[in-house]
Amino acid sequence: MKRTWGIGAMLLTVAVSASVIAIPHVARGSGYQHSTTIGDLRGAQLAALRKKVKHVFVIYEENESFDEYFGTFPGADNLLSEEAKSHGLRQYDPIGKQWVTPFRITETDIATPLQSRQVLSAAMNGGHMDQFVASQEAAFRQYGMSTEDAQKIGLLSMAHYDCDTLPYYWKYASNFALFDHVFEAFTGPSTPNALEIIAAQEGISQAVRFPEDKAQPPNRIIGDEIYHDADPAFGPYVPGSHQVPISKGEAKFKTSQTQINQRYATLMLTLTGKDDAEAGNDTDGVREDLQFVARSGRAAIPWGWYQEGYNGPDKPAAEGYVAHHNGPQYFAYLRNNDVFWKNEHSDRDMLRALRSGSLPSSGIFYIKGGNHNSYGWKSANRDPFVRDNTSGDDDHPGVGNSDRQIAQAFVATFVNAIARSRYWKDSAIIIAWDDPGGFYDHAPPKSFERCSDKNACGDGPRVPFMLISPYAHSGVVSETADLSSLVKFANTLFNLPMLASLPDERPYLPNGPRDANTVLGDLTAGFDMDRLSGARLPIPASQAEIDDSIVNTIPAPMSCRSLGLHPQKVPGEDHMPAGFGFRVPGEEAAIIHSNRQY
Repeated sequence: MKRTWGIGAMLLTVAVSASVIAIPHVARGSGYQHSTTIGDLRGAQLAALRKKVKHVFVIYEENESFDEYFGTFPGADNLLSEEAKSHGLRQYDPIGKQWVTPFRITETDIATPLQSRQVLSAAMNGGHMDQFVASQEAAFRQYGMSTEDAQKIGLLSMAHYDCDTLPYYWKYASNFALFDHVFEAFTGPSTPNALEIIAAQEGISQAVRFPEDKAQPPNRIIGDEIYHDADPAFGPYVPGSHQVPISKGEAKFKTSQTQINQRYATLMLTLTGKDDAEAGNDTDGVREDLQFVARSGRAAIPWGWYQEGYNGPDKPAAEGYVAHHNGPQYFAYLRNNDVFWKNEHSDRDMLRALRSGSLPSSGIFYIKGGNHNSYGWKSANRDPFVRDNTSGDDDHPGVGNSDRQIAQAFVATFVNAIARSRYWKDSAIIIAWDDPGGFYDHAPPKSFERCSDKNACGDGPRVPFMLISPYAHSGVVSETADLSSLVKFANTLFNLPMLASLPDERPYLPNGPRDANTVLGDLTAGFDMDRLSGARLPIPASQAEIDDSIVNTIPAPMSCRSLGLHPQKVPGEDHMPAGFGFRVPGEEAAIIHSNRQY
């Protein structure tokens, strides 16, 4: 499959190690600075993108690595690359005293490796990417798991899937753009990366500006920078969600800690334009930013956050809602001002809006599942415990979380709804994952700012990332990016000021928003200039649609063969290592004890 370098290849690109680095250009005017790319989206090209793409939908999933999902995808930087051979393709299992290479699985209900900052940093081993098995085993032994069970999860970190288990994702990747160099923006679990996609940081500027807020790792789980998954300081929550066991087997509970208020700029602040003037509550830290954007007189760009289980601002959330996955909920100025919080909705509201055609004429909309789906999907696993306790649809593995085929059914439900709506013709659907979930990936990430624990704040391992659009490339795109590039894309498409250029943030660079970072692309390489210009026909909606009868059938009645796809074969992938197991009885207690549940 042909590797593409996007619109910018027509004028200027910089190729480094088979990836493309988009060099941002800072355009000045009317007090705004916006990110474009030298020679990339200039003149007619930028106009074409803005003319054709009006609606951006971000479907945001959980805890999978690129090699785990697309490690045998043809044409990608995958497990058969020369880089992989020298970066962890063969890893040592200290418990089993054996060498392990990636192996293929089809089981959709599995345990979850840890994705804490400490474990991921150890797994990456300074870019060698060769300690995934060992770091998982050591961590789970530290948290009290048996040697046998710790080994099972350590080995699981080297497992991978293909189109026999994930046919919908592989269909999208084949028909549209699959990015193979998008990295986790912060080495760590879900919450920091849920903030990166809207703020291009996770509190690094707040840690500098307000040192009293700074966390003291590893003894505290709250503070800036955000290292862990403490829930936001503001509701809604699922009733009882702040009660966690003190220790395994005890009936006593303690209240979990909540994160401190986040006080820095987000994409929501710049999108809201002149309406920022309506924000009068809890503006400490962004007061000048709000005034600057409000004075611009610019009309608001609509946005919305659509999360499963959300019942409104004044009601407890429903089962399935995961508070620490809702990025805007961490910011008092977003939560406590209706001009922002009115944009929070249930995922069902998005389906209704797509079917009725009631969305605004443009905007960016985030769609988030949960750990208990409301669509009636059940795992195909015959084990009653698994069927009753693995109904989540946000792709988070592990006990009480998500089955992979339920997760892809959730994604397909929304892709179908967009493809069948009036919005398909001007849409860009981004399917992204928040972190690699502790699963192996071979590509060494780049290092950026240093956090207070003396390690790089980012990047972490690669995550799967796809762009579905009538104007997308059909093939693999190797633009270097991370999850903060979602902010850069919004800046480019909607002509927004960079968060890094705002008055409350600019004095503290580089300790702040990464949307000014020249190494990271803005995702525009995923678009085909010929399709944008009309020289080539757009991709029809039929290429994105999957019949509802298929989507709602689990296991999925599609496969590599029915799709006509041919995964590459990794030597030894059909040999599962000795001691391997899909599920672990003590997993949930060990993860709770580790205080890094997600």
